[in-house]
Amino acid sequence: MTRRAFLGIDCGTQSTKALLVDAETDAVLGIGRASHELIEGLDGTREQHPDWWINALISATRAAIEAAGPVEVSGIGVSGQQHGLVCLGSDDKPVRASKLWNDTTTVQECALLTDSVGGMDRALALTGNAFLPGYTAPKVLWMKRNAADAYAATRRMCLPHDYLNLWLTGAFATEPGDASGTAYFDARSRQYSETVLTVMDSERDWAATLPPLVESLSVVGGLREFAAQALGIAAGAPISGGGGDNMMAAIGVGAVCEGPVVVSLGTSGTAFAYRSQPAVDPLGEAAAFCDSTGAWLPLVCTLNCTVATDWIARLFGLDHAGVEAALSASPPGARGLTFLPHLSGERTPNTPTGAGVFAGLRAEHTSQDLVRAVVEGVTFGLRYALGALERSGVRATQVTLVGGGAASDAWAQLCADVFRVTVLRPPETEAAAIGAARQVRWAVDRIPVESTATDGIRFEPHPSSALEAAAARADHLRQVAIQNAL
Repeated sequence: MTRRAFLGIDCGTQSTKALLVDAETDAVLGIGRASHELIEGLDGTREQHPDWWINALISATRAAIEAAGPVEVSGIGVSGQQHGLVCLGSDDKPVRASKLWNDTTTVQECALLTDSVGGMDRALALTGNAFLPGYTAPKVLWMKRNAADAYAATRRMCLPHDYLNLWLTGAFATEPGDASGTAYFDARSRQYSETVLTVMDSERDWAATLPPLVESLSVVGGLREFAAQALGIAAGAPISGGGGDNMMAAIGVGAVCEGPVVVSLGTSGTAFAYRSQPAVDPLGEAAAFCDSTGAWLPLVCTLNCTVATDWIARLFGLDHAGVEAALSASPPGARGLTFLPHLSGERTPNTPTGAGVFAGLRAEHTSQDLVRAVVEGVTFGLRYALGALERSGVRATQVTLVGGGAASDAWAQLCADVFRVTVLRPPETEAAAIGAARQVRWAVDRIPVESTATDGIRFEPHPSSALEAAAARADHLRQVAIQNAL
């Protein structure tokens, strides 16, 4: 029997996930995954070739279909890592690798843009967001200043999920959720900022360069024949507007009304919440984003989440069970050992050239203490970020936990203890792929996503004096890093 299903694609930093959701029951029928390579440099370079995403999309989709059995794909939704700059030539082929959200080579360009528009307050007034290295606008200026030939050959610019939609449908478009993470898009008016675009390049035809805006819950086009053959899906399947991975994760966990804050433990750590009106952090640390349903999604991001925990696990040759055991073996506070997890620089706080720091290290510390210190350090960083989110009007009274790191019971409990609120972990933690599938079902069948789910595993907070002392040490390290630009 052939079941009707919707396909959700999530193109992340480490891999692309494809997930098939039953059109009637919302049950997950099949999942596929294909990993990506990463171009890294000591100068902060983090890049990927967009062609790698296409290859991963094909492999992951075919694997999901094989796992699901006979299905009729009634629509496709695409979630993509935010902020990446995809530069396309006249043939719509990438002219170079895409600079990613965690690329930190654009510090000078951020300063130039900020000065050119009249300072931080003016930048916030123009778009709701500061110019940070992760965002797309400084990447454009970096291209103009450092890759002149590729920049001159560029006819169109878009974001990763826009590029996948272009490959699938031939339609060049974007939607407000992902566009609001560029820093050249005003999240309040939902329009490109002419002032910022002019500052980036007064001679470029931006109307021809940037994708037109469409509604997130619209259908941007049908699946092209060659793409259909590559994926093993019938041509003509409708493709929804899609969005950034955080916007899709919000849909995936039902954060489509006022409610709990969502925290994602992925390559980066993020925290966000639905708002019916724009929400701007006066200090610019929390991002003023749109969501991908027609509302807003104030968000904070830390660059180092599972990047740091995976790093320490590799150093000691630990698998998931080994990390869990280490977290249980070392007491709260890691016996006085503190870790600042700025391995790739940091976005919240904005220290793009920063580095990781162990403090309080003694001969009696064990590998378990180092593991716990790293996981605690990442979690303390997220608590700092939640403080920035609170300035934009969002206070966490409960947290919904998603992302790959959420599969750890010990880490989920640590989040509850550190955040000092109840943490709910939904049954499915691949929220972005599920959200993409639910968005296209919403666009095609007009079935809205239900509000924030209450089912899942609950972790109640059990704060301790040792953990609070460790948090205070971490706060001190963070302030030193901010003051000294470390």
